[in-house]
Amino acid sequence: MIHISVCDNEATVREDIAGILNNCSKNIEITQFSTGEELLEAKNSFHIHIIDIELDNMSGIDVAKQIRLREKNKRSKSIIIFVTGYREYMEDAFDVNAFHYLVKPIDEKKMSTVFKRALKEVFARYNQEKQYVIVRYNGMQKKVLIKDIYYIESNNKKVVFHTRDGNIETYGKMDDWENELGDNFYRSHRCYLVNMEKITAYSVDTIDVVGEDSVIMARKKYPDFVKAYMRYAKDGGAVSV
Repeated sequence: MIHISVCDNEATVREDIAGILNNCSKNIEITQFSTGEELLEAKNSFHIHIIDIELDNMSGIDVAKQIRLREKNKRSKSIIIFVTGYREYMEDAFDVNAFHYLVKPIDEKKMSTVFKRALKEVFARYNQEKQYVIVRYNGMQKKVLIKDIYYIESNNKKVVFHTRDGNIETYGKMDDWENELGDNFYRSHRCYLVNMEKITAYSVDTIDVVGEDSVIMARKKYPDFVKAYMRYAKDGGAVSV
C-alpha cells in the first residue's frame, strides 16, 4: 500500500486531488491535512506528499524543509509534489528536491501524469531495495545490494566497488559490470561507473557522489551523460542533484 499525504487549506481542493489520485490507483491510502502543523504531527510514514505552498501559519516550503530534515539519515526519501497558485515559488521548491510543481487550478490530466510518474519512482525504489549483485571477494561470494553501491572504479586488472559499507576489491572487467548493472549506472569515464541515484552534483569534467567522493567525467561524454541523466529522472529514477 502506498501512503500519501494531501495538505491544503481548502477542503474542496483536497477532495479534488484525492479523487484524481484514486482514479489513478486503488492501491493507495490518502490522509488529508488542512495545515502543515497537522502533517508534521502525524505519526504516519508517507511515500508521497502533495503540499500546497500557501498554507496558513507555516508555508508548504517550510513543511517540506522539516520533512527533509527528518529524512536526513534515511536511505530513501519521500516524494514531494507542490501545488500553488503562484509560479514564483518554483526556485524554493527545487531547494527541497521537489519531484514536481503544479500550478492551480489543478489540471486533472497533468496531475494524473505527475502522480503516475511518482508512483513509478516509489516502486522503482522498492525494487532497488531488493536488487543485488554477487561479487567474488577474499575467496568468497559476497552479496552486494545495488542501492548500496556508490560507484565502481577500474584499477588495472581489478575492479573496486565503493559502497556504503566500504570498498570491495575484485577481479573483473568494467564492460561486464556495465552490462550487468544496466541503465541506472553510467560509464562517465573508461575507469568509472556511477550509480545515478548517488549523484549529488556534476559538471563537464566531474561527478560528485554521496560520501563526498568525486569521479572523472570524460568531457566528450558530458552531452550524452546529461541526456542519460534526464532520461533516468524522467523515468522515475531517484534524483539527488
